[in-house]
Amino acid sequence: MESPNLLVASGSKLVSGSMRKNPTLICVPIMGESVDKMVVDMGKANASGADLVEIRLDGLKNFNPRENIKTLIKESPVPTLFTYRPIWEGGQYDGDENKRVDVLRLAMELGADYIDVELQVAREFNDSVRGKKPEKCKVIVSSHNYQYTPSVEDLSNLVARIQASGADIVKFATTALDITDVARVFQITVHSQVPIIGLVMGERGLISRILCAKFGGFLTFGTLENGIVSAPGQPTIKDLLDLYNFRQMGPDTKVFGIIGKPVGHSKSPILYNEAFKSVGFNGVFVHLLVDDIAKFFQTYSSNDFAGFSCTIPHKEAAVKCCDEVDTVAKVDLMSVVGSAQH
Repeated sequence: MESPNLLVASGSKLVSGSMRKNPTLICVPIMGESVDKMVVDMGKANASGADLVEIRLDGLKNFNPRENIKTLIKESPVPTLFTYRPIWEGGQYDGDENKRVDVLRLAMELGADYIDVELQVAREFNDSVRGKKPEKCKVIVSSHNYQYTPSVEDLSNLVARIQASGADIVKFATTALDITDVARVFQITVHSQVPIIGLVMGERGLISRILCAKFGGFLTFGTLENGIVSAPGQPTIKDLLDLYNFRQMGPDTKVFGIIGKPVGHSKSPILYNEAFKSVGFNGVFVHLLVDDIAKFFQTYSSNDFAGFSCTIPHKEAAVKCCDEVDTVAKVDLMSVVGSAQH
């Protein structure tokens, strides 16, 4: 599948105020095995700057639905999103499906702010709560693809099906086989007329979780600790806020990055993002795990993507992609590639 050139994020919504330049929420997944651990982690999430928490009920041991959900809602210092993910959608719940859906209805009744319902059961769920759903509660209808990222056409059709199921908020998560897969998700997100969460799992999909603030995503997930994730590729909330200056991103933010394979070890984002912040430059610098650099440049060729540094193993291939190479440039010293156009 060919990846389309990414379009400029025009028309995205902005939030007024000097502290925050986008409305994209940061949600911290809470995955403790006990209610007590979840309550502690919700406090940590609040202290870290989370806008809301996702309470993963499928991780709880000795689960007493009414009692536990009441406690979690009462003790949470931020809005709550309840998820009870079954094994068939990548979660841990392996029990009776009717009981699982009953628990989600109970969470709604007891005061949850958001409920995540899988597309496969969403229409039936939404029909069952029609006329009974509290006004403040929003239903997120979600779909997860753990194999690949579909074409733009297929993603558009998926979004339409999710909307038709009665979703207040559309959510889909795909898997990146190549970093250019993320461009298709950005294209869907930036043109969406409804609240939408479009994320791409895996290290190659990391930029979807960061740049959703630029392209108009409803929320992203940030974990409390490295490696404690509810889906592959989630960054920490600390990195979102402190490393990538997440709150300061908007439609006009320029994207820079370090291209490599591997690349996650690079300290370049720390250096450049701190520099951008110190001089008030509206840019963000990200890790870019790239397999095919020519394909990468072809896909990310819009003005949104303003320049790149390049490290192993792509330096020689990057030179071949440049329109011009300075006569004094040497492959072993090459750093900035710039906006390679094709």
